Amino acid sequence: MKILIIGASRGIGLKLLEAAIQQGHIVTALARNPEQISLTNERLKIVKGDIRDQNSLNTAMEGQDVVCSCIGIGPTRKPVTIFSEGTKNILTAMKKTGINLFISVTGIGAGDSKGHGGFLYDKLLQPLLLKTIYEDKDRSEEIIKKSDVNWIIVRPGFLTNGLVTGKYRVLTDLTGIKVGNISRADVAHFILNQAEHPQYLQQTPLLTY
Repeated sequence: MKILIIGASRGIGLKLLEAAIQQGHIVTALARNPEQISLTNERLKIVKGDIRDQNSLNTAMEGQDVVCSCIGIGPTRKPVTIFSEGTKNILTAMKKTGINLFISVTGIGAGDSKGHGGFLYDKLLQPLLLKTIYEDKDRSEEIIKKSDVNWIIVRPGFLTNGLVTGKYRVLTDLTGIKVGNISRADVAHFILNQAEHPQYLQQTPLLTY
């Protein structure tokens, strides 16, 4: 499979890159700072570009089977638009190049997962440090849901640097749920599995142990 990973220099995107290469896929990584990706492999192509640059997205997307967006930013109280603007650009490039599967990572607190993070997260951390980020993630999710591509929106719980286990819960009904931890490696495991065998099309699975 040919996989385009946007945001592959760190976090979930880097774990996804490593797992995809390990499993024999052909990977294109779009990164603003390619030098941050130390992995080298004959099946890995690193493209310098930005999710906000339509031309670099169009170029990177040529010939791909699936697009995975794993971008993230640090806590901020300033206005955020990168997720919604980037999503619009991705969908435009997908339409131009004929790709039909888009897997996008948002997080706990996006959409109807808001209020399922526990008291400290829901009442303190998100309102104080993540409010504008999640407002834009909400806009991004709505843009994806209104698109005509096959999509999966992945909402991880609280991220850790733990190892891949392959043993985690995938929740689409959040009734009574307070989310826990999930390793970035296990989020990557889920994304790659869905890229290969999509089971959650047009859904917003939440991942937690």
